[in-house]
Amino acid sequence: MSVLERTIRIGAGTGLRVDSILSAALIAEAVSPSSELWLVSPWITDVQVLDNSQGAYDSFFGDVPPLDWRLSEALIHIASRESRVHVVARPDAHNAPFLRRLESSPQQDSIRIVLNPDVHEKTLCGDNWILTGSMNYTVRGMAVNDESVTYKVGGPDASQARLDLRQRWGAGA
Repeated sequence: MSVLERTIRIGAGTGLRVDSILSAALIAEAVSPSSELWLVSPWITDVQVLDNSQGAYDSFFGDVPPLDWRLSEALIHIASRESRVHVVARPDAHNAPFLRRLESSPQQDSIRIVLNPDVHEKTLCGDNWILTGSMNYTVRGMAVNDESVTYKVGGPDASQARLDLRQRWGAGA
């Protein structure tokens, strides 16, 4: 199996952002979901993960396309497609609005939230891909702070990460 890998250094200084990689990964998950999806980040906000203001994704969304797609909406949609979504974050007031959206969704039974005061890892991982690095899933993490993230498709990294994440935070019922 071939491995595709890209590392980018994002931030205000480089002018680079992670948006296109994150959008591509989440759209792929929405179309063909992984059996389980892990989002691990100490701090998470309901960041925009897809900009549809120009209508580029209207056919993907159907009859009433949104202007943007938020992280919570993407995860809820993926959970609705029979994927088990795991979110690991710190028990911090900053994360509460995002986590409440997940907890109050119609897909809450397919979304498992783990609060851990010591989590520092930043990873988004599906069955065959992983996005990992120093970036929190916040506006500052995705567009302002100097961060490094690696997106890898194929190879053993995603499988190993999921095994490690299950061992650390359990797969839940």
